[in-house]
Amino acid sequence: MVGIEDIRDIPLFAGLDEAQLGWIVSHSTECELKAGDLMFSEGQPADHFFVFLSGAAEITKQVGEELVVLASHTRGVFTGEMPILLDQPYVATSTATEPTHLLQLDVVAFREMLVVCAPVASVMLPALAQRIQQTDMAVQQREKLAGLGKIAAGLAHELNNPAAAGRRASEQLAAALASLQASSFKLSGCDLSEAMQQQLTSLQAAAASHIATALPLDTISQSDQEEQLANWLDDEGFGESWDVAPTFVNAGLEIAQLATVRAGVSSPAFVAAVAWLAASLEVSSLLDVVQKTTGRISELVQAVKSYSYMDQAPVQDVDVNAGLESTLVILGHKLKSIKLVREYERSLPSICAHGGELNQVWTNLLDNAADALAGKGQITIRTRRENECLVVEIEDNGPGVPAEVQANIFDPFFTTKGVGEGTGLGLSIAYRIITQRHQGSISVQSQPGSTCFQIRLPLPDQGG
Repeated sequence: MVGIEDIRDIPLFAGLDEAQLGWIVSHSTECELKAGDLMFSEGQPADHFFVFLSGAAEITKQVGEELVVLASHTRGVFTGEMPILLDQPYVATSTATEPTHLLQLDVVAFREMLVVCAPVASVMLPALAQRIQQTDMAVQQREKLAGLGKIAAGLAHELNNPAAAGRRASEQLAAALASLQASSFKLSGCDLSEAMQQQLTSLQAAAASHIATALPLDTISQSDQEEQLANWLDDEGFGESWDVAPTFVNAGLEIAQLATVRAGVSSPAFVAAVAWLAASLEVSSLLDVVQKTTGRISELVQAVKSYSYMDQAPVQDVDVNAGLESTLVILGHKLKSIKLVREYERSLPSICAHGGELNQVWTNLLDNAADALAGKGQITIRTRRENECLVVEIEDNGPGVPAEVQANIFDPFFTTKGVGEGTGLGLSIAYRIITQRHQGSISVQSQPGSTCFQIRLPLPDQGG
């Protein structure tokens, strides 16, 4: 049975008189834990405040797939006060690492203690502020690392597709160039008029241009046109019609165009001309793939540089529309199946800001919206100038945020996701970046079918 003498030397109770110490003893209960026992779990309703009399415990928090150790507690340390004061569930898990003896107060006794034993508050509140700061910093660092991991994984996916396509095209180019060279030799041996040579050259140039600019046909139309063209080529004596038909259809070549060539040359010359056209267009098609894939890789690299403000000063003139676009590129892998609607005011002025931090805000909001939509739905991004503010709105048509928790949505460690699925810091970080770093404001309005985050950033004074 714990008595006054057992708790007199605990720092939290150092300022209490005998009566107050007696009150603590009479209003608390004891708890014995073995190594490995849980004191409390992340997400569990906060129902007790604990003071360590002996033993030790480890405080951990699940951040994504990683278990982060926040602190180790021994005799004299107290815990559990933060979620009770914030009226939230436990934000972490406490596990005894050795046999542990605890003093515990339920929520009612804890709140009464702050009144009856007032000196406790003078010890607890500074410690609480320091503890929140330390926990915030530790988890925030992990949040940044987790965010970088998501971005890196997404970029690896985005870069892999064009890189693989470009590599395949470059490998096929050697064979295609050899085929083009062989067909060119055969065609040069045919007695073609200068007018026919010019006609073939013009036909090849127009078809190559079509490859670079035209949209692909639907599967049925593609198949029908290939069959018609292959049958016609068979009738005209070209024996490899099914090999070249897809290339010609992709290049927009029609039977009528090839028929004009057929009418002006002999059968052997026509076969040589078709072979040359097919080889030439195959090379053009492969070069177009290489050009587009390398362009996509270059676009992604530029987006990363723009997103991170690499090689630029921390504070500078920032184009918010461009920052939103860079963020959309970075998150492209997660937004592929979601409809994006952009309603940008194109004449927005630049603002002096921490560009990288603003992009972190856009990332957190868009990532949350994508999670809420679970891959299906619409995200609308709006920007506009309103009085002396630049306004950004990010809205999704997902299930919405329950009304009873909207007031807590920017609180540290608050999350509507399951344990381990979120740190509860994404919106808290966004709030701090907007309100403290940029003297702006951020708010949310939500109901089923519409959740809209609105950010207001002050514009520079345009006066003389």
